[in-house]
Parts: sequence; structure tokens; C-alpha cells
Amino acid sequence: MKQSLLLEHNYKAPSNPSEASPLLIMLHGYGSDENDLFSFAAELPDTYTVISLKAPLPIQPYGNAWYSIYFDAPQGKFSDTEQAIASRDLIAKCIDEIIEKYNVQKDNVTLLGFSQGTILSFGVALSYPEKIKNVIGLSGYVNEDILVDGYEKKDFSHLNIYTSHGTVDQVIPLDWAQKTKPFLKKLGIECTYSEFPVGHGVAPQNFYEFKEWLSKKNS
Repeated sequence: MKQSLLLEHNYKAPSNPSEASPLLIMLHGYGSDENDLFSFAAELPDTYTVISLKAPLPIQPYGNAWYSIYFDAPQGKFSDTEQAIASRDLIAKCIDEIIEKYNVQKDNVTLLGFSQGTILSFGVALSYPEKIKNVIGLSGYVNEDILVDGYEKKDFSHLNIYTSHGTVDQVIPLDWAQKTKPFLKKLGIECTYSEFPVGHGVAPQNFYEFKEWLSKKNS
């Protein structure tokens, strides 16, 4: 049964609601909403509780954002760091709320993000690694400006990350994404990184690869 949360959301119940289930939380990209990634839910293992969150900031002409992007900024796409940090902490609170209200395994939480949702997924996982087991980050990168102070001293020993990017992504440069694996390696975090011959989107083979990766992490 769907509960009320800090953020609007879509919810898919696990096949056996009486047992504590793994939790998968979806974070959509800029200008989208909670329905976007939720289209993946039916193809994911039915043992999961799946919750797709809606970002808090409405934007024109439609959709929502986790933080503002000022496309006309002189230095390019300037992100609103304060809003991003606020969303990072809002998502962290939402995770606690979901664990309290739903019959889920608090030590088996996966974040699945796309673009801005990936940036926030990394932000939450690297700032509060005790809350997250797996991250699937699609078409995004690590923004160090939205990580908590002293994050590099945290315990990341249980954290697993899969991340991928399109080789012809016209929104987020490929070289930004290519820095993710070496950045995580310095923190001792296991990371699988893949590239696909697509733009700013998810290729079918990309979906099958991260689905297989996730099944191995929970086998």
C-alpha cells in the first residue's frame, strides 16, 4: 500500500509484501518526473519495493528538477549548488522515511538515477554511505561541490556502483563521466563503468547490463 512521503512518488509493491524486501529508489533527470524511470519498474526483479521520487522544483514549461541549471550562465551550465545540497538531504530524509513506513531491508537500498538524478545519487551515496548499498548512475557524473565535508573519510567498504554514459551525449560531456571510476577508485569503491554509442539516454543493452549487474549484487 502506498504511503505518504516528503516527495510525491510512484510505488510498486514487491511480490511478497509480508517479507522485508530490497528497496530501489529512482531519481529522474532535469525536466522529467516520477513517471520517467518508473517505466523500468515492470522489468526489474519483482522481489523489490520500487519507489520513483518526484523532484521538488517545478520548471517551465513542464517537468521538475532537483536543482536549477542556469543555461545562460557565462561559464556554461551553472548548477545551483545550494539547491542541489538541499535536494541531497531531502532524498536522504526520504530514504529514512521509506524505511520507517515500508517493510524493506534498510541495509539493501539501491539508488537508480538518470542525469541530474545520477548526480544526486552519487551525492547521497558518497555523503551518507551508511544508507546505500548500490548505485546505478546513468548519464551523470560526480559533483564534488555537493558532497558533505570530510566525505573522503567515510566507510565505503560495502558500496557498489555501476555507471554508464553515451559516447555522443550532447548534454553531459563524456569526459566528465570518464572521471567517475578513477575518482571512486581513490575512495576504494568498486565501480563498473560502461559506454554505449548513444546520446543522452539509455540504450536497451545498457538496461540489460545494469539489470544483470544488480542481480549479481543481490544474489
